[in-house]
Amino acid sequence: MKKMHYLSCLVLMLVSWSCNDEKFLDKDPTNILTNDKVWQSPNLVLTVLVDLYDRYPDMQSTERWVEYANFDEAFASSSGEYYRHKNQEYSYDWWNYWDYGYLREMNLFIQKCEQATQLSAGDKTRFLAEARYLRASFYFEEVKRMGGVPLILEPLAYDFSGDPTYLQHARAKESEIYDFVIAEMEAIKNDLPADANVKSRASKGLALATEARAALYAGSIAKYGVNTPQVSLPGGEVGIAADKAAGYYQKALKAAEELIALGQYSLYLKKPTDLQDNFASLFTDKSNNAEVLFVKDFKLKSGKTVDWTINNQPRSVAEEQQGGRLNPSLNLVQSFEKLDNTFAPYAYTEANGGYRYFSNPLELFAGRDARLGGTVILPGSQFKSKTVDIWAGYILANNSIITGDNFGSRKVLPGKTTEEQVVGFDGPIDGLEYSAQTGFYVRKYQDPTVGSGQLGTRSEVWWIRYRYAEVLLNAAEAAFELGQSAKAAEYLNQVRKRAGFTKDLVAADLSFDRIVHERKVELAFENHIFWDLKRWRLAHVVWNGNATDLTTQPGVATETSTRIFGLWPYKIYAPGTEQNGKWVFKKIIPSNVTNPHRFRLGNYYSFINEDIRNNNPKIVKNPNQ
Repeated sequence: MKKMHYLSCLVLMLVSWSCNDEKFLDKDPTNILTNDKVWQSPNLVLTVLVDLYDRYPDMQSTERWVEYANFDEAFASSSGEYYRHKNQEYSYDWWNYWDYGYLREMNLFIQKCEQATQLSAGDKTRFLAEARYLRASFYFEEVKRMGGVPLILEPLAYDFSGDPTYLQHARAKESEIYDFVIAEMEAIKNDLPADANVKSRASKGLALATEARAALYAGSIAKYGVNTPQVSLPGGEVGIAADKAAGYYQKALKAAEELIALGQYSLYLKKPTDLQDNFASLFTDKSNNAEVLFVKDFKLKSGKTVDWTINNQPRSVAEEQQGGRLNPSLNLVQSFEKLDNTFAPYAYTEANGGYRYFSNPLELFAGRDARLGGTVILPGSQFKSKTVDIWAGYILANNSIITGDNFGSRKVLPGKTTEEQVVGFDGPIDGLEYSAQTGFYVRKYQDPTVGSGQLGTRSEVWWIRYRYAEVLLNAAEAAFELGQSAKAAEYLNQVRKRAGFTKDLVAADLSFDRIVHERKVELAFENHIFWDLKRWRLAHVVWNGNATDLTTQPGVATETSTRIFGLWPYKIYAPGTEQNGKWVFKKIIPSNVTNPHRFRLGNYYSFINEDIRNNNPKIVKNPNQ
């Protein structure tokens, strides 16, 4: 009897456990969001979309300062990066990008969004348009780097049959990828908010700006690709037929002018009495900034901040012992033209080769395009209300130099008995990392807010991917290429007036050199120059591997520029002479710049890795590699 009682209890327990298991299995997890739940809530869908936005690929940005130190825009004043200036050539896979995992997630998002039944029609339309924007932008980035790639518009799934051939897609033509990007922007533009206050998500203005940029790229590849016929593939995966150029330029101009006609965007001009500071502020002012179309934003105390200012602030005004890594080149600095619309190197020597003397170091840079001071911290200029301390030492009457090997080094000058400072607290000191080894620091995107240079605070300055000035320049270039030089001049003049130019360019002033130059100075440190030189097929011309001197024709697009040059200010120490206390300059090449850069024809389109081609034999290799 007792045995029967135990068995009864055991059966009851098993039944009880079984019932509990069923409830357990039916219970919704509290730490996992299922697909069904996500697609019932617009807020949850937005979190998925935010992740896709966050993975938008930028080759250069304020999060990747060192990528600006490739080629001739700037010197990397950091010992671990000196190799960039010692290598002559870049590997063929340097800029490659092949993220089909990211693409699959975007295709899945689009598929699920189309099937969602619990979202409002308005939310669904906007989410779909945003995902299509990001997917088209992904393809734009792919085609810029790789040429034509497989155009996959649905999530692919392996059926475990042992035969993956149905998943293997050939590369589309380069023109087909550009056509897709342009068509997508046209298709979605009216599904996106026509609201200039939308900055970190896609808007109608952004779709038009992207369409204009993509069409301009395609047009220039079609037109200037004839100069590099060997940079092409017979299947069209690389290279665009020349007869397509005009059509692309027309699309670029139409999209840019449609954006301009919206009347929602304008050039930043909150500080008209100080155009240098105005230009610098346009990148840091997040309040009602009508020039900005699309950003990656950051927020203090959110875990998402940016360290551009910590990495690049002048050492002498740094809140911590950080900064000084990116030094703009003299190659770039001398590209900012004079306010009389002419180009000229800096006149720091007399006709006989002797020194020109200046009362202060800023005198040399007076009368130049205001964008210079908004882009570059010059010797003697200010940052965070403090004067930066860039000077390389004393030059004595006998032309000998007294300087030091550390920030603000001190020595005894001839005729004196006590030590005094003989070099700036920002350098320049050759080979000393974080000092201004070219004589300059970068100004653009530097956050003037107190605390932005501290590791514990950092900065919330946004990274701007699209802005109105570029739209105007895109319109100008497209108009110029279509033979509408007067219209091109009108668009260029809007940008140039903001930079302080008072004499307008006229149609006869317009040239391809002008177009190239304007983009170089307006868009420095904004992830444009490298791509521009590629699409114009100028990269192998400008960075041709020859160790030439600094050009004396900074307004000519084809001038060689393979090595980083700097310009160092010195104080004159010659008591009893009229030159005592004056400033002079010397052109230098940092000692770590040991090789001229060479952009090879195989660098125009990046290497497609072996594993990708082994897994998909339909993928053809890029040319010249």
